[in-house]
Amino acid sequence: MSARSSSQALAPDSLGPTVTVGEILVEIMARTRGEGFLEPIDLTGPYPSGAPAIFIDQCARIGGSAGIVACVGNDDFGRINVERLRRDGADVSAIAVSPDYPTGSAFVRYRGDGSRDFVYNIAKSASGLVSLTREAKTLIGRAGHLHVMGTALSIAEIWTILEYAVEVIRGRGGSISVDPNMRKELLGEGAVGERFARMLDISDLVLPSGEELFTATGTTTEQDALASLFSRGAGEVVVKRGAQGASFFSAAGERADVAAFAVEEVDPTGAGDCFGGAYIACRRLGMPPQTVLDYANAAGARNVTRLGPMEGAGTRAELDRFMADTPRRPA
Repeated sequence: MSARSSSQALAPDSLGPTVTVGEILVEIMARTRGEGFLEPIDLTGPYPSGAPAIFIDQCARIGGSAGIVACVGNDDFGRINVERLRRDGADVSAIAVSPDYPTGSAFVRYRGDGSRDFVYNIAKSASGLVSLTREAKTLIGRAGHLHVMGTALSIAEIWTILEYAVEVIRGRGGSISVDPNMRKELLGEGAVGERFARMLDISDLVLPSGEELFTATGTTTEQDALASLFSRGAGEVVVKRGAQGASFFSAAGERADVAAFAVEEVDPTGAGDCFGGAYIACRRLGMPPQTVLDYANAAGARNVTRLGPMEGAGTRAELDRFMADTPRRPA
């Protein structure tokens, strides 16, 4: 992989779409809280899902040019995902359709304490068949920004696509961002840890949540973690703090903070992905950090008020109304 460019800013939207690579799936949710799926229960769904899909949908809905490299099955679960992304303005040309494998799925049930039980079908589904197709090469060939999900680094086939995309997009003067989004146990695996370190070394923007800031850097304080990321070449770091809001930091010493919105949480899945999609789209559209942080914070907060992983992804107008109507939590 080539080194990152000397520019600290994200490439402008006019250079080409923001592209991400990874899984598309449906999420089916239990209507009642409880333990697991060991008895018949009421379910709701299917809802379009998958962290990369949620991210790119929000990116497109707020007005950024956006596309995804992925694979779905030739079934209704695949069709509702592709149609949702297409309707919201994302480029779906590089979503392959497998005639043999079903679209990935996740069954989710909340426990009484807010934790969740999952039943996944991802590895043995079309989600596990993402490859560097001709259509993927075409999309990547005109992209201006690559967004990498940390969980994708554990999949060898996706890593191959990311290596290719980095070379092409960097060669066009594009930029790169990474959302760590992974457990510390994954970083202990040799190949995954090495890949993650390489991505940090070439990323212009890092978007950690909470403890991910320390997991990603091996530090114990925010100051040391930021210093570590800036020393590796990042131009911007945005820390997602959940109910405590979010913060922007730049290598040049700038800082911006926003307080969280006071909302009733219905479903937290996808909040961080919506935050990232809004942030990168707005930043690439030329908005200043404080404005971008407000939109990103609003996107994450609005999404948790809806049932379904990307049902709350908002347009710019919807987020403007949300910010005007929703109080902030005390700082």
